[in-house]
Amino acid sequence: MQPPPTFGRLSWRRITRRAEGPRAGATAGRRATRHPRSTVTPEPPVVHTAAGAVRGIQRPGSATFLGIPFAQAPVGDLRFAAPVPPEPWPGIRDATAYGPTPQRGDAGITLIPEPSVPGDATLNVNVFTPSADAAAALPVLVWIHGGAFVSGAPASPWYDGASFARDGVVVVTISYRLGFDGFGHIDGAPGNRGVRDWLAALEWVQENIAAFGGDPHRVTIGGQSAGGGAVLTLLGMPAAQHLFHAAWSVSAAIGDVPVDEARSRAERLAALAGVTADRSGFASVDEETLHALQDRAAHAPSRDRLASVREMLRNLAWGPMIDGELLTRLTVDSLAAGVGSDKPLLIGAADDEFTMVTMRMQRMLRFVPTGIGLGMLGLRGQDRRAYLMANPIERRRGTAGLLGRYVSDRVFRSLVARVLQARREAAAPTWAYRFSWASPVIGWACHCLDVPFWFDCLDADRVTAITGDDPPRALADAMHGAAVRLVRDHTEDWEPWREPERTTRVFDDPTPGPAVIRDGYASAALG
Repeated sequence: MQPPPTFGRLSWRRITRRAEGPRAGATAGRRATRHPRSTVTPEPPVVHTAAGAVRGIQRPGSATFLGIPFAQAPVGDLRFAAPVPPEPWPGIRDATAYGPTPQRGDAGITLIPEPSVPGDATLNVNVFTPSADAAAALPVLVWIHGGAFVSGAPASPWYDGASFARDGVVVVTISYRLGFDGFGHIDGAPGNRGVRDWLAALEWVQENIAAFGGDPHRVTIGGQSAGGGAVLTLLGMPAAQHLFHAAWSVSAAIGDVPVDEARSRAERLAALAGVTADRSGFASVDEETLHALQDRAAHAPSRDRLASVREMLRNLAWGPMIDGELLTRLTVDSLAAGVGSDKPLLIGAADDEFTMVTMRMQRMLRFVPTGIGLGMLGLRGQDRRAYLMANPIERRRGTAGLLGRYVSDRVFRSLVARVLQARREAAAPTWAYRFSWASPVIGWACHCLDVPFWFDCLDADRVTAITGDDPPRALADAMHGAAVRLVRDHTEDWEPWREPERTTRVFDDPTPGPAVIRDGYASAALG
């Protein structure tokens, strides 16, 4: 098995191989009904957007529209520009295939299959709807993919919205510029271009989703990993508040890159490329070259395998930047100040997001005491003693297992704890969950494993590679049902997070019903 990659280019997914009326209420979480074969071919659905008509695909119980541009292709003079609305097109545009993706080339072996699609028009959306009827006014989920802000794509079979459409929800999956093109600091160019892409896509939803049967006044934003971080960024951004009404953050990895760090990385990248660190200099370098150099600009090379784990504990190199314009303060601080407090939030993480990474080092770490191992990752003194006392079960699993839990806590679960505390201070409606089902293939409740359960797509391509051949469908029913409930009703069937109970829903299998515990993130509150 290959050594773990450095944090900046992990995609946060390239970490394993296969070998190692009750429409919404009563049906949320059920498996799709098999439809009888028909000799009649349904007419392809056509919807009229502000820029022109699009022709999609009619499927049993839903219609799909793929690759609809929400902005012009970010090439040429628009490469480092803010997104520009698409030019109107004549006639009917074909929307039956995924559009080009900002992710380029082969992403390698990833947990979530997210293919790259070539082409320039990379700023596009995909819509999955139960009814392309403007009078339907159905709730809407806008999904933002993950990938550490440097990779990932909306063209994944795991993000297919068919199960949500079955349960009366319109799903929109969006693309956005990645890596340096999307988030690098460039003198003479607008900052946070990837964030501006999210805003432009949400503006497109507000303007167009009614034509697809969605209600622009019932929009929930959701995402996983970097996508979950995007959700929190938008939730804490004053400029985004009019664009959505609820939020769902899965295993969030947040950016909050200080502007000085972003500027320094841009200068290193310019030096590697042999150009000036401004818009004209970077524009003279092709996208493929900058993409190849951006990791070198972000992270110093090292042969120390544990160095790659330490990288995971640092800020993401490329991600939303505290630019003083769109983002004026840290996201958690913004949430604590009350931004987004009127919007319900469902937030949580998996128990062992990255333990599978450290377990590759089990042989190397087998003679290293757990306390020394934590010290090698920078945890010392009273904090180390407190962490060892709070995690006795993980400690008994050995140093590799404990370090995996520590990395998972520091990167993901502590962020959940801080957001919960911030939202409590702002008296904002928030529901907490933990994903605790351990994969029989991987051995842990790991990063990305929960996505096919949320989307109720256990039959999708490559799901069994990480779930095994018989994933628990009851777990998918429970998790997908919770997602539908949030999008549809802006509530959940367990108590929201409040003092002193701090109720947390645990998703595991088997469970006789809603399994709730007190303070499910106590040991993860690492600051």
